[in-house]
Amino acid sequence: MSMKAKLQKDVMRTLKQTSRTFYIPITLLKPKLKHTVASAYLCMRAVDEIEDHETLDMEVKTRLLRETSDLLLTSPFNNEKYLELLDPYKDQLPEVTLRLGDWIEFCPLEIVNKVTASTSEMADGMAKWVEKDFVVKTKEDLDEYTYYVAGLVGVMLSDIWGWYDGTETDRELAIGYGRGLQAVNMLRNQEEDAERGVGFFPENWNRSDMFHYAERNLDKADLYIKDINTKNIVLFCKIPLALAKKTLHAMNSGKEKMSRQEVETTVEQILKEE
Repeated sequence: MSMKAKLQKDVMRTLKQTSRTFYIPITLLKPKLKHTVASAYLCMRAVDEIEDHETLDMEVKTRLLRETSDLLLTSPFNNEKYLELLDPYKDQLPEVTLRLGDWIEFCPLEIVNKVTASTSEMADGMAKWVEKDFVVKTKEDLDEYTYYVAGLVGVMLSDIWGWYDGTETDRELAIGYGRGLQAVNMLRNQEEDAERGVGFFPENWNRSDMFHYAERNLDKADLYIKDINTKNIVLFCKIPLALAKKTLHAMNSGKEKMSRQEVETTVEQILKEE
């Protein structure tokens, strides 16, 4: 097996291990898009795993995120320096983080700088929120936090669509799409987050307020998709959106999440429509 084929296999294996939301839609993309979106997603996941780490100190996390952010702005990416930075913590960090250099290498040259720029902005924004201990007080705080951790995924994907076939989308709607998915996750993980001492609901907000926030942003996702004419990209965008909407509906009905069967049925339904 060639090095490139092995790396491709590793990309898809790591993606399957790390993403509940995006693995299925990514596998349905045409090869060029599939490999690009998969590698770009893993770049963002690499920094997300540092931000989310349960045992690393706040100071360590912010330093790793800020220095990674700086390294991502240098082309070509200095993987040696990156691995040196992570070395004292390599036993505590997952494969997806340790192999950031591989995911960058796998990303097509013509778009890689856009991917690393968005990932750099994400890492820097996450460092800021690690320092704040994730204390969300206002809707503006919530908007800022969800921009860094999810809205930027939308921005990066829009850059990829534009590079792929000239598809133009609205940046604010792309951010809204990301925010909507993140708000659904916050609702789903509220108890789990509370157990580790984290709460993403602004002061005086209840679950109903967060439901409205999620719904308003998912409405933007609907508008975002309307701008897209490439069927393969539309298919990709529709799946996480449909799953988010149905998860909201399930939680409204008192369930914690959708069943695996419901997820499969939803995906099959969208594939039939296309």
